[in-house]
Amino acid sequence: MNSIRVRLGVLGLALLTGFTTPTAASAAQAAPSPTVEEQRLGRAAPQEILRRSGFDTAAPRLARALEGARSYGEARRAVAREGARLWQRAVDRAQGRGPAEYEGSEALPWKGGGGRRAGLSRDDDRPLYWARLGMTRDVRTWEPEFGLTDGQRAALLDELERASRGQDAIRYPHGKGLKRILLTGFDPFTLDRDIRISNPSGATALALDGTVIETADGPARIETAVFPVRWQDFTDGTVERTLRPHLPKVDLFTTVSQGRVGRFDIERTNGAWRGGFGDNDTVGRTETVPVSDPASQPQWTTTTLPYAAITAAQTGRFPVYDNTSVTEIPAGGTESVVRPDGPTPGSTARAGGGGDYLSNEIAYRATLLRDRLGLHGTLPGGHVHTPVLQFGAGNTTEVTDPEFVRNRLDIIAQVRAILKVAVETS
Repeated sequence: MNSIRVRLGVLGLALLTGFTTPTAASAAQAAPSPTVEEQRLGRAAPQEILRRSGFDTAAPRLARALEGARSYGEARRAVAREGARLWQRAVDRAQGRGPAEYEGSEALPWKGGGGRRAGLSRDDDRPLYWARLGMTRDVRTWEPEFGLTDGQRAALLDELERASRGQDAIRYPHGKGLKRILLTGFDPFTLDRDIRISNPSGATALALDGTVIETADGPARIETAVFPVRWQDFTDGTVERTLRPHLPKVDLFTTVSQGRVGRFDIERTNGAWRGGFGDNDTVGRTETVPVSDPASQPQWTTTTLPYAAITAAQTGRFPVYDNTSVTEIPAGGTESVVRPDGPTPGSTARAGGGGDYLSNEIAYRATLLRDRLGLHGTLPGGHVHTPVLQFGAGNTTEVTDPEFVRNRLDIIAQVRAILKVAVETS
């Protein structure tokens, strides 16, 4: 983001001196290229989502702040500030605060095809996702005059990821009688199948962050965070780093992700296996879930959510199932076997109830952390799979439609109702 004049001046000086006196910029590592995930940002649907939500201003704002930074410290403060601003803006928008001109298209006559588009509905999680990618792309490709090492750039990206996902903004007010719930969601994924996709778990996180549920036992405060759909971030411990400070202090936690069509699942068992499906950077991993202290790592962890009460309650229009199925290699065996009633003793995990992708992995990591903190018998926690968020019949090109919005709002409301049942039962 340096000016062309500065870059040409540096090049001219280097040519005149025969490259004998390196500048600070040339001494630092060259900026890397955008990731596969960031490269999707230039496509028509992401640009429309950003434009119609007003979130197309987020990345340029960070770019201006970086251009004005005169040191790494100033850059880091700018990244932290703008990342936190993006998260709060997304939460405010989802909860009905913020500029009215970006409010819901579902309240307006729907017009497919060309012409001026109405704004996107407030419950949409995609503006946050695409705006963040614009910001990370700018940080990744930024070449400041003062130079930037690989380690410094990585730290800036980490700061931006954490701040813009709400991971470092989990705070509960003090006071007796207030229960504490921690909920996590995910980014959209499978974007090469459909670039328009939204993730109802991420939308739920935005809609519920900082809200209070009135239960039979008093108020319960919900705090949330969103996680990337990337294997490497999980290998690097992003789940444990985010959840570890809070699990000993909360009354209930649940990881949430998008699952099967037309149903909710409360996943009974989670497996220590990655099945290799490509993530948002089109990277696959087929291996045992990598965790600290692998010598004590179990093949399976279990939910402590009150699944019987949740599945019996009337929480919304989608049915809710207690999913007990897993895939294992039985003790002494070599072939995978599906077990509808859970794993057998001594077996090796090949899929939990939630599969062998990052939904299963976040559930495994969160419940393993619960157990390693000695909270298995006292802290209700596990994983909830939502229905797949579907567009209206016949919509294969538009980024939204009334049925799409209604489905997402119904899923958000039902997750909230599930949390209420879980807290009251626990």
